[in-house]
Amino acid sequence: MAEISAKIVKELRDKTGAGMMDCKKALKESNGDVNKATEWLRQKGITSAEKKASRVAAEGIVGSYIHTGGRVGVLVEVNCETDFVARREEFQELVKNIAMQIAACPNVEYVKVEDIPAEITEKEKAIEMGRDDLGKKPDNIKEKIVKGRIDKRLKEMSLMDQPYIRDQTISVDELVKQVVAQLGENIQVRRFTRYTLGEGIEKEESNFADEVAAQMGGN
Repeated sequence: MAEISAKIVKELRDKTGAGMMDCKKALKESNGDVNKATEWLRQKGITSAEKKASRVAAEGIVGSYIHTGGRVGVLVEVNCETDFVARREEFQELVKNIAMQIAACPNVEYVKVEDIPAEITEKEKAIEMGRDDLGKKPDNIKEKIVKGRIDKRLKEMSLMDQPYIRDQTISVDELVKQVVAQLGENIQVRRFTRYTLGEGIEKEESNFADEVAAQMGGN
């Protein structure tokens, strides 16, 4: 078995945010391979998160992010089980990163696929079923193709299914589960709101050339 040095343990801790003992165990299980140990910790995080998911998470914080230039702003509520964890730097960093993720994903409208209303799903299905490239295909094949396309579309609308902007190898859901494993509490993204400057306002469009001509004519 490869020697597990303090340096490699630190490297794994910096990469994953996991505790020292968990990092040592992961490296032993992975024969000192950092990448395999990272995967081992992710799996452990997922397991830990699933065990904690049924516990009540009523504490937490409302975090915010304003993008450079002030054109996009985000408010997000992330819940945990205790006020103690809500004050932890790791939790607050998670909330900040999630808010930045939302700002970077203008197509994301819901926290999870399960939150998307049935009427939205049916609307997407109707759009896909009417596409020209499916016209001559048998109904059973058409259904399978449409289901795959809808599943992909719904995930594009779901925050938790997005690749994490700072590490494209994991999803936002996996990021949260890593912090769950690190802090030992159930953590849930509850809701968010995105504000885009000028959104919903009908801007008056003017013809600059006509304006210039009118001004010249008045002189």
